[in-house]
Amino acid sequence: MEIWIAVLLFLLGLLLIIKGGDWFLDGAVWIAESTGVPRFIIGATIVSLATTLPELTVSVTGTLQGEVDLAVGNAVGSVTANLGLILGISLVCIPSVVKRAQFQTKALLMVAGAALLMVLCRGGVLEVLPGLLLFVIFGYYLWNNLQDAKSSMAQDRETRHKGRTASRRQMTQKLLLFLLGITAIVIGSQLLIDYGSELALLMGVPASIIGVTMVAIGTSLPELVTTLTAIAKKEASMSVGNIIGANVIDLTMILPICSAVSGGALTIGSQTTALDMPVCLALCCIAVLPPLVTQRFYRWQGVIMLGLYATYVAMLVA
Repeated sequence: MEIWIAVLLFLLGLLLIIKGGDWFLDGAVWIAESTGVPRFIIGATIVSLATTLPELTVSVTGTLQGEVDLAVGNAVGSVTANLGLILGISLVCIPSVVKRAQFQTKALLMVAGAALLMVLCRGGVLEVLPGLLLFVIFGYYLWNNLQDAKSSMAQDRETRHKGRTASRRQMTQKLLLFLLGITAIVIGSQLLIDYGSELALLMGVPASIIGVTMVAIGTSLPELVTTLTAIAKKEASMSVGNIIGANVIDLTMILPICSAVSGGALTIGSQTTALDMPVCLALCCIAVLPPLVTQRFYRWQGVIMLGLYATYVAMLVA
């Protein structure tokens, strides 16, 4: 492929994810305002389910095609990138206050998911039946979010009333904006991954470096775009909720599904059990312990998480 075509398609992908992130977040904020559901909960449910589509697609496709290391590495690596890179950037830019009632259960479920996954995979295989324990965490996470949403809507009758009085046309426009935004992000992310990799190869960058950066970070682009857009629009709660929610989904839904489609047992590489999962669990703990105690995130957390993530990538590349 000629380099100028790769550059044009790469730039098109960049434009799609930037504009898509803007539309997507505007739609999500409108949903929160019109229903009375807190932004953190919207970020942890609707937004996070939508932004994990690339990870789910890449991991399931990789499993079906026999690329098991790619499938497992993508799911765990995306959580690590979400925390070490994306949440790290978010905290450095906007250290925020969180409500313990909204944050505590979801944060603990994320840590529990990472710890349980590491225990289940320590033998080098994730089997379907033990993997169902991860699905239990995922189911409880969704149920807890629904309960929180119902409670918030019941307490905010005025906001709920405003949501009811919104015109059908306005509701249709905002929902279409939300769906158009995530579609643009997913397509743009794929273009960025494909043609970013193509450009890297044309410039002589080793394939191993492309694998640990383009794929893991590339499938986390929706979370990154949503976070950067949220930072620009001062929507810190939406950003944190999205990252926590996306991580719970990555840890408790994607790999059990991959285990099922692989024929009952998913092979886990030694690097994943010895390095990837421990780093992932460490980042989970660094991310959630301070706000669980003090109800706020700190800039120094972001610095530590970015530093740990940089060290981790350096170890992979070395």
